[in-house]
Amino acid sequence: MAVTHGANPEELAALGNTLKQQIAPIDSLISTVSSVLSGTSWTGPARQQFEEDWNSTFRTALDRLKTAFEAAGSDCVRRSSDLAIIMGVR
Repeated sequence: MAVTHGANPEELAALGNTLKQQIAPIDSLISTVSSVLSGTSWTGPARQQFEEDWNSTFRTALDRLKTAFEAAGSDCVRRSSDLAIIMGVR
């Protein structure tokens, strides 16, 4: 019977850690845009619309992405550890 499922434990752990490492750049992006926006002399409906979009849509999407990366990264690392134990690597 052919193997249809599996992973290399080291590669899976690396993927998980890479996903989790992306949280800091996303936090930095949120912080940078928020800071620059608050310090920008810009008034009018376009600013108001952008600010509303930033606070309700864009930041929310970035926060969801952070949550997804944390969950998926942790899951990959856990599965890697479990797989290594099953394979007798650890």
